[in-house]
Amino acid sequence: MDPLALLWLLFTACGLDRARAVNPFAVQQSPPDPCYDEKGAPRRCIPEFVNAAFGKEVHASSTCGKPPTRHCDASDPRKAHPASYLTDLNNVANMTCWRSETLHHSPQNVTITLSLGKKFEVIYVSLQFCSPRPESAAVFKSMDYGKTWVPYQYYSSQCRKIYGKSNKAAVTKQNEQEALCTDGHTDLYPLTGGLIAFSTLEGRPSGQDFDNSPVLQDWVTATDIRVIFSRPHLFRELGGRDHEDEEGGMSSSSSYYYAVGEFQVGGRCKCNGHASRCVKDKEGKLVCDCKHNTEGPECDRCKPFHYDRPWQRATAREANECLACNCNLHARRCRFNMELYKLSGRTSGGVCLNCRHNTAGRHCHYCKEGFYRDMSKSITDRKACKACDCHPVGAAGKTCNQTTGQCPCKDGVTGLTCNRCAKGYQQSRSPVAPCIKIPAINPTSVVTSTEEPA
Repeated sequence: MDPLALLWLLFTACGLDRARAVNPFAVQQSPPDPCYDEKGAPRRCIPEFVNAAFGKEVHASSTCGKPPTRHCDASDPRKAHPASYLTDLNNVANMTCWRSETLHHSPQNVTITLSLGKKFEVIYVSLQFCSPRPESAAVFKSMDYGKTWVPYQYYSSQCRKIYGKSNKAAVTKQNEQEALCTDGHTDLYPLTGGLIAFSTLEGRPSGQDFDNSPVLQDWVTATDIRVIFSRPHLFRELGGRDHEDEEGGMSSSSSYYYAVGEFQVGGRCKCNGHASRCVKDKEGKLVCDCKHNTEGPECDRCKPFHYDRPWQRATAREANECLACNCNLHARRCRFNMELYKLSGRTSGGVCLNCRHNTAGRHCHYCKEGFYRDMSKSITDRKACKACDCHPVGAAGKTCNQTTGQCPCKDGVTGLTCNRCAKGYQQSRSPVAPCIKIPAINPTSVVTSTEEPA
């Protein structure tokens, strides 16, 4: 079976489903959003599986014809072998190849570097050669656009000598991000058309539970791929004159080069289950078309005001959409509080900021000091809170009962806002005791006062 077909089967076996087939005869209409089901409920969605390398720019440390030599004259189009040939559209009838300079004119190590332009979840890296496959090569990845590099895989018939790695190492759950070295590719034949194909998940124990393995999710993530060819095949078994020198390098009479016809990186645009496609932004950069109230190049954070629970990657079982804070329409900003989230049984952790319309509280759900609830209106109404308007002299404070609006009155004072003297009291000139009891002068006469306290 074709090695890439095997990689595809491995990929689908890891719980990452294939793109759905489309009926070409269906009535033309807006297709349903894959990020939501037929009832509008959110669900995991992922971009299609693609060759992320196609048409992308590749930088090579050595290219035939740069500078021109007797072997490679860049002025002759038939001898031009630019790095762009690595990722262009290839077919069997017309295979275009990048070729390094002959190695007695340049260092033995030759590097090709591909920038994907965005984080991808890489499932395989493959190289189809126009020259014999190299005797030693290494695949590296970067997650930070080329600032740092980590190894993905080594290939060599001398793993220990060239890379300091055993060719019999095994991956366990304790070292799932370890790059291995293998000698399975090192046959000289075929002289052209040979393939090196590296699967990022093959042999990784958590590959069958990819959704729940942050380690492997990180392992497959890359923004750039780099391949370093360290040693070519030396053809000694063909009886040629080429040979290694005493230090293990090539003799000056050797004339070797590396040539690759196709450089593929199979994978998906990384969107953490919150987008079904990637698009170019205003600056021409590739970004996820985020759904589920997420945002960011990889849908890797919640949109503003959607902090009621922490951001999470979507899984096959749970979309993990970001939820809006409950602020009863009285706030435009909120923050997440982990302690409150835990206390709520992991259901709500949003805290509203700068409550408006005279409201207060974590959810802007009650009235601030000096105001009380107008029970005839919903808590979401802009006028849900009415001013207490407690009388500055007759009231003992500015805070009234949240439900009734009753202000706390001083002795002898009454009324909702403490604005009049109670029965049997009369107004005084003292702000401390604005209403004083009326002395009983004639038991047969009753004196009352409804005067407002001074």
